Amino acid sequence: MKVPRGVIVVFAKAPRPGLVKTRLTPPFSPEQASAFYSCLLQDVLVATADLSRDLALEPIVAVHPPECLVEMAQRAPGGMRVVAQRGHDLSARMSTSVLEAAAGGARRILLRGSDSPCMTREVVADALARLEDHDLVLRPDRDGGYGLVALQRPWPGLFDHEMSTGSVLEDTLARARARGLRVHLLEPGFDVDTAADLDLLAQAVGKCGAGVCPGAVAFLDENDLWNH
Repeated sequence: MKVPRGVIVVFAKAPRPGLVKTRLTPPFSPEQASAFYSCLLQDVLVATADLSRDLALEPIVAVHPPECLVEMAQRAPGGMRVVAQRGHDLSARMSTSVLEAAAGGARRILLRGSDSPCMTREVVADALARLEDHDLVLRPDRDGGYGLVALQRPWPGLFDHEMSTGSVLEDTLARARARGLRVHLLEPGFDVDTAADLDLLAQAVGKCGAGVCPGAVAFLDENDLWNH
C-alpha cells in the first residue's frame, strides 16, 4: 500500500430539501434538487476514493452539519475517513480543515467541492504537480469561485472573506498576493448550481461519457430533468 503523501478533503452537505442546490429550485422541486445532489455527491465520493488510491492521497469527507456524521459514514466508500466540518462559516471551516490536515502530518492538502462533476484524476494530479513549485493552486469555476484548493501548508487568513460571492477567487488571490504566495491557476471547471449548468454537464457527458458522474446522469435521465 502506498504511504499517503497528502490528503484530499471533500466538503459535503447532508442532502436535505431546501438546504442544498437551492439555485436549481425552480425548475427543480426542493425534493428533486436534494435527490440530484445526493446522486452527485455519491459520484464525487466514489471518484475521489478511486483517484486517491492512484495518487497516494488519503480521502476524507468533511460533513456539514456535524450531526449527519453517521449518515455520511454509511454512504462513504470504504477507506474514506469521515469528519465534521468545524467553524461558524465556510471560511472558518476551510481554514480549520487545512490546519487539522497539517497537524496530522499532511504536506499536500487539497480541498474540493462535492458538486464538481469533472474533477478527474488528471486534474488532481496536475494540482499536485504544481505544488512542487507553487504555494497555492486553485481551479477556478465559471461563477467566480473555485472547486479545488491545493496547498503545501496552512496560510493564516487566506480564506478570511465572504465565500458565497462572485468574487471569491479574486478575494483569495488578493490575500495570497499580500502574503507573497506563488499561485497557479488550473484550467477552469464548473459546479452544477443552476439550470444553465446542466448544459455544461451535458457537454461534459457528451465528451467524456456518462462515467463522469453516472448516478447524477441516471437521475436526470430517469426524471427527464435535462431540459427544465
